[in-house]
Amino acid sequence: MKLALLLNVIDPKIGGVMIMGDRGTGKSTTIRALVDVLPEITVVEGDPFNSDPEDPELMAETVRQAKERGEPLRVVKQKVPMVDLPLGATEDRVCGTIDIEKALTEGVRAFEPGLLARANRGILYVDEVNLLDDHLVDVLLDAAASGWNTVEREGISLRHPARFVLVGSGNPEEGELRPQLLDRFGMHAEIRTVKDPALRVQIVEQRTAFDRNPWDFLEQYQERQTSLRMQIIQARTLLPQVQMDYDLRVGISQVCATLDVDGLRGDIVTNRAAKALAAWEGRTLATVADIRRVLVLCLRHRLRKDPLEPVDSGYRVLQVGKEVFQWEDE
Repeated sequence: MKLALLLNVIDPKIGGVMIMGDRGTGKSTTIRALVDVLPEITVVEGDPFNSDPEDPELMAETVRQAKERGEPLRVVKQKVPMVDLPLGATEDRVCGTIDIEKALTEGVRAFEPGLLARANRGILYVDEVNLLDDHLVDVLLDAAASGWNTVEREGISLRHPARFVLVGSGNPEEGELRPQLLDRFGMHAEIRTVKDPALRVQIVEQRTAFDRNPWDFLEQYQERQTSLRMQIIQARTLLPQVQMDYDLRVGISQVCATLDVDGLRGDIVTNRAAKALAAWEGRTLATVADIRRVLVLCLRHRLRKDPLEPVDSGYRVLQVGKEVFQWEDE
């Protein structure tokens, strides 16, 4: 789970993470803690879309026009936005809406930004995503894939950048996502309750220490947090230089073909994730070991499920990967 989240913040084009697991296993805690290790971003002050003052692809239309006119932009640094999507949210709340009254009376396009606007350049988290209305899931996935949110109401059309890492979590007992929606998430992690008694005691003691004095607890880990943040910055800088041998790229596609994975998303995401892992570890060449570590995360949820199949899908992915890449058992 942690690896999948880290790789997505290094390369957001991987396409987000779906985390399924037992209740009380720290899914939400881990996801919400991610913001604290991410470097701050530079935004245009007062802009509801967190526009980047330098990158036109991450600017709202009004900011781009102001920059083209040569107007000075006031910029500030802020934490990466983390937006929680409530289960009862409406489409207008998610996408934003147009103030029709103002449009008719004053002749101006008055846009009321939604959650997608707030999530631009940040993380959009949907807890219990398997209980969310399928239509809203479609809207979120389309925006995450295209990087833009378009709102059309009463003949008026507006669009704004919506580049975010989509993270969903849920409990499989409450139902699965439809396969065609699940496939749109870049990676999929499965979390199980810890069985080792010593590790369970350690988790309980850490939670107790945090509840007793949160500030002292956070201070203990501040140096490690800073180190992690610097490693993420370095990985993002290194990522464009990372290469992968042609034979390995062919191997990834061979695994996907053997597993009968529909479409090419599996090939693309596995390539991106392996390169992001290499960048995370400070290397410019992705290896078989990188592919092995991300293969299940990228492909498990893309397999066609047979209700009578007793074998775990992650095991099937690893077995085919072993046949193709000839790696040794650990």
